[in-house]
Amino acid sequence: MVLLNQILLLMKFNRKDITDSKLLELYKQLLTPRLVEEKMLILLRQGKISKWFSGIGQEAISVGVASALEKDEYILPMHRNLGVFTTRGVSLYRLFLQFQGKEGGFTNGRDRSFHFGTKEQHIVGMISHLGPQLGVADGISLGNKLKNNNNLTVVFSGDGGTSEGDFHEALNVASVWDLPVIFIIENNGYGLSTPSSQQFRCEKFSDKGVGYGMDAYTIDGNNILEVYKAISELKKEISRKSKPVILECVTFRMRGHEEASGTKYIPSELMEDWAKKDPIDNYEAFLLDQKIIIQEDIELIRKEIKEEINSAWSKADNQPRITPNYEREVKDIFRQDSLEIIKPSDSVKEKRFVDAITDALRQSMKKHDNLILMGQDIAEYGGVFKVTDGFLKEFGPERVRNTPICESIIVSAGLGLSINGYKSVIEMQFADFVSSGFNPIINNLAKTHYRWGENADVVIRMPTGAGVGAGPFHSQSNEAWFTHTPGLKVVYPTFPNDAKGLLISSINDPNPVMFFEHKALYRSLSGEVSDNYFTLEIGKANLLKEGEDVSIITYGMGVHWALEVLNDNLEISADLIDLRTLIPLDKEMIFDSVIKTGKVIILHEDCITGGFGADLAAIIADECFEYLDAPVKRSASMDTPIPFSYELENQFLAKDRFKDQLLDLLRY
Repeated sequence: MVLLNQILLLMKFNRKDITDSKLLELYKQLLTPRLVEEKMLILLRQGKISKWFSGIGQEAISVGVASALEKDEYILPMHRNLGVFTTRGVSLYRLFLQFQGKEGGFTNGRDRSFHFGTKEQHIVGMISHLGPQLGVADGISLGNKLKNNNNLTVVFSGDGGTSEGDFHEALNVASVWDLPVIFIIENNGYGLSTPSSQQFRCEKFSDKGVGYGMDAYTIDGNNILEVYKAISELKKEISRKSKPVILECVTFRMRGHEEASGTKYIPSELMEDWAKKDPIDNYEAFLLDQKIIIQEDIELIRKEIKEEINSAWSKADNQPRITPNYEREVKDIFRQDSLEIIKPSDSVKEKRFVDAITDALRQSMKKHDNLILMGQDIAEYGGVFKVTDGFLKEFGPERVRNTPICESIIVSAGLGLSINGYKSVIEMQFADFVSSGFNPIINNLAKTHYRWGENADVVIRMPTGAGVGAGPFHSQSNEAWFTHTPGLKVVYPTFPNDAKGLLISSINDPNPVMFFEHKALYRSLSGEVSDNYFTLEIGKANLLKEGEDVSIITYGMGVHWALEVLNDNLEISADLIDLRTLIPLDKEMIFDSVIKTGKVIILHEDCITGGFGADLAAIIADECFEYLDAPVKRSASMDTPIPFSYELENQFLAKDRFKDQLLDLLRY
């Protein structure tokens, strides 16, 4: 330990307006994560835990932040923020179960370390992809702003994580929307083994504030009082005027990125210099100098904390390992709410497909005053397809929100809104653009309920499909990207009435739903649509035609192609199944039909390789093989990007090949 008089020269502690009891409380809170970590490092070497990301040397940031906030203000920490959890009073016993992957941990063995949240303590843990965390904080803080509750949200990022595009998107959205959120950047010198000089060129991260039009500050992240006071003062300021702030906390990572990586790549003199700035040693020296504690107090406090740690560990260690339960694992992919089915009314009107979508959104906005619509150009402009035309005037700018061009962070914000008690519908301007928001959908929305039991009440509208001469970037059928990902529901209506009922059901569902709308049908297809607010069960297919000779299984535009062929060839006796929902899938209707007819053709607009038809064919072959009188046939589009010209696009699509393929199957 550095000598007291030397320490006091390294760090200046300003205790103004902080009582002795608070100073002592901060010390205990600061010491707790350090002692927990020391225990974990021993257990790691003993093989009792599998991995550890050490925050030794950085505790003052986590503890200072958590101590300055109200208990109902959300904090979104990262790997090295154990102090957030301990300061918020998260049970050490449950934490230790979590670290061992046992029943009763926050993820029940489904994820490790701090990849979880707890609504009780208002903490939302990270995913390994770092950046989406910032957008989730945007969504939570947007919810706070809409509630006008003066609550602050704080989200952590490492200096390395600021290189991600989500960092820019999140700060930009927060600035444009004046969100009450503090972005903590823990500048600890390294992103894994890559030093700051190879990560960024700015001298300090507070320099970035001017670019986003927000206040930004740099403070000593090892000084517990400086962190505590900075957050306390910013909280007062932001409560007076909602705004985002960048707070760079300069610190150092005294151990490896994780323990296996070591620290050999760090110059020894740098380690020695930062060791002198240890946040606990320095704060202890200050308290001793101020006569707030004596050495005997330190020893007693350490003893009490260690006893609590050892007791919690012993209790957790004695718990048995998890006994896998197949049914529970599958069941917990989705939140299992029993949703009310509201029947369609007898009063109907002839409406276009696009108008049915508009009806569903408008009636849902009236039904749920916590429903927020987000997307590019959806407000004044009404969306590129005019689905939300007039919504801004009817529901106001707080609920109908134009977004910057940043699909990734808006998806993450949708999850944040859900955590804070809101529903959201996010419009992808074109389904193709969802690739820019792929990470938060696949790795956060889809896995959140399975990992820690939190719902993700988000619907993503996907104007999809070809046939309009829009070329490779505005015509893709990409539904199969999402059927592969457990935790997402995938809905794809074919007719206006189905579109309305299924969209309302999707909004009512607490699980994330990818809702596909074929844009070529928006204004070309009309049908009778019930006037009332009604729902259709997600996961139920529709048997449009009944026959004996063949089962045609399709969805979306494929249904209309099949209907055209069957109406022109009345001699064909076919079951025509409109799936309507891909996930969950109505296997019962599929199997009943295939068992009856013995022949099946699967039709979809997507490319044949990797399309959803491949999964359907495999399922049918696996479950109905003994009833088949012919190989399962797939009719799908070419394995090329979607071309622009009318002639090439027609060749690309399966439509003109389907009739011949169907007749060949019938002749088999």
